[in-house]
Amino acid sequence: MWLLFAALSAVFAALTSILAKIGIENVNSNLATAIRTIVVVIMAWGMVFLTHAESGLSEISRKSWIFLILSGLATGASWLCYYRALQLGEASKVVPIDKLSVVLTLILAFIFLHEEFTAKSLIGCILIGAGTLIMVI
Repeated sequence: MWLLFAALSAVFAALTSILAKIGIENVNSNLATAIRTIVVVIMAWGMVFLTHAESGLSEISRKSWIFLILSGLATGASWLCYYRALQLGEASKVVPIDKLSVVLTLILAFIFLHEEFTAKSLIGCILIGAGTLIMVI
């Protein structure tokens, strides 16, 4: 099931880039990010209430709160930078650079989460890096 959701995530991320590029024309990138964020907040809380997950709010540990807040700050910073880059550059060049996050995630997962970094992971990182370079040149 995770594979289906990962594939859907890729589809929606692609739509996000195209729709955002069209939507930010003549709009301040920070304002556009704020509007997008409001929509995401409403949608996320809608899913919480739809699935009756709100009862789990009181069970979240202090550690989880801290890391979820830090993750939210990282997401916000990423979105602000992404929208500004998308406003200034071509989507076909901004998006591949943004997707270098895959390479960075694999490296950080190895360092901080002690996840396995295999020869296959290394080859994948090299190919993603090379592919990104080829696409933006």
